[in-house]
Amino acid sequence: MNLKQLSILIVLVALLGGLGYYLYKDDQAKRYAPQTSASGQKLLGEFPLNDVAQIIIKSQQGEVNLAKSDDLWKVKERNQYPANYGEIHDLLRKMWELKGVQEVKVGPTQFGRVELLTPDKGTNSGTLVEFKDKSGKLLKSVLLGKKHMRQSEGAPGPMGDSGGWPNGRFILVQGEATPKVWIISEAFSNLEPKADSWLNKDFFKVEKLRSASVTTTNATNNWKLFRETEGGELKLADKKAGEELDSSKASGVGSLLSWPSFTDVLPPDAKPETTGMDKPVEAVLETFDNFTYTVKVGKYTNDENFTLQVKVAANIPAERTPGKDEKKEDKDKLDKEFKEKNDKLKEKLKQEQACEKWTYVVSKWTVDQVLKPRSEFIAAPKKDESTNAPAAALTPGPVTSGPVTIPSVVPGIPAEIKLDTNVPPVVVPPAPAPAAKSAETKPATNAPAPAAEVKKVEAKPETNAAPAPAAKPAEAKPAASAAVPAAEVKKVEAKPETNAVPAAPKPVEAKPAASTNSAPAAAPANADNKEKSSPK
Repeated sequence: MNLKQLSILIVLVALLGGLGYYLYKDDQAKRYAPQTSASGQKLLGEFPLNDVAQIIIKSQQGEVNLAKSDDLWKVKERNQYPANYGEIHDLLRKMWELKGVQEVKVGPTQFGRVELLTPDKGTNSGTLVEFKDKSGKLLKSVLLGKKHMRQSEGAPGPMGDSGGWPNGRFILVQGEATPKVWIISEAFSNLEPKADSWLNKDFFKVEKLRSASVTTTNATNNWKLFRETEGGELKLADKKAGEELDSSKASGVGSLLSWPSFTDVLPPDAKPETTGMDKPVEAVLETFDNFTYTVKVGKYTNDENFTLQVKVAANIPAERTPGKDEKKEDKDKLDKEFKEKNDKLKEKLKQEQACEKWTYVVSKWTVDQVLKPRSEFIAAPKKDESTNAPAAALTPGPVTSGPVTIPSVVPGIPAEIKLDTNVPPVVVPPAPAPAAKSAETKPATNAPAPAAEVKKVEAKPETNAAPAPAAKPAEAKPAASAAVPAAEVKKVEAKPETNAVPAAPKPVEAKPAASTNSAPAAAPANADNKEKSSPK
């Protein structure tokens, strides 16, 4: 084979490959091509909305049966518990109005690709919804398949997805001679065979709480709170000595079970050992409308789920007591308001008493306030700082000429302490200069001569003498006319007796001179040992 023949062969192969690809794409387009000519028509035709008495929802995950009995929809899988009429009415209305947006040409062999196989086929199956009348006759049946996703025009999501959302769904109407697959604008996201999702979630509701008392298997955890007026402050009914109610911790009780909810119901014949009702926590709640709720709470599967039973009673007055000197026009108005209120209370009582025969599964947050022990409502005792504070340390400081405040009684030291009477007095010369900041004082300006330094005097306590009291500083009084410079005064140190409490000596108050000719204060007796002080 020469080069020319090889080139011709390559061109022919390319042409055949392109033709085959074109035919394949054309076939695929025909299979999934939308047909808009019939779009907008009702898919279920004349759907007999008022004749539907049974709805069966099946999928690979399970089955749920909803049936109407005595004009009330009930859930068969939950022991005929009342169903959510609002959800059922919404489903029937949507099916009656259901219209196709696009018809898609999909053969039976391709049903699995859009999840339109019946539930008994397993993988790639859809959700079958059947509508029957009260005799069990099938009225309509549809198979809901894969959800149609609208792609986001923005960037991909954090998980790498396209960020789209369902804006429709593939649907196949059963029972037609020629099955047709449509895309509808309704996604029916909540249409699943889960019994708990179809339950009527209307529950009892505690309004205008007046008092709440809780009894447990442990008496120390029991408590009762009450209020005297609507919206008033809660108080502790059985307050013990030393207990004070913490209003912030008890605030949640004011709205206790004012809007409870449940997730599921258990069979009426469930055993107390299984539901936790053999050892329940019991709460009695009273309202200003004279309703009384007796609520029992038991532990169920774990700390997040609990069981609940409730009994409701009410004392609704039959007649209104007229006020004194009530006018006729006022009486008619008040009677009308009284009747309207009474009718609402009677309807509320009837609805809530229907919950009495059931055991409900509730979340922890619904009964959290009921499960709190008494201690969580009590304020913590205040600490006595005066008894816990450490005693102040006594540290010697510099002697100053100004007044110093010292506590009259120091913890740990006897109130009365006697010194040895033989201790010679210590005379502090007067100082006209300002109060010194340290033990060493600077001589006064233009002083004639520095005064002699006063040496330390050791005060030896008497044998078996009581410890001396805390010392008070002596206030220096100036002489009448003599001008004596301030002297450097050293600390006076007292050596206590063994095992005696140390105490500062009590300095003797300096008295003023008798006259202007009085001599200055005497120097220490041993004049030979005096030292000359020099100013610093």
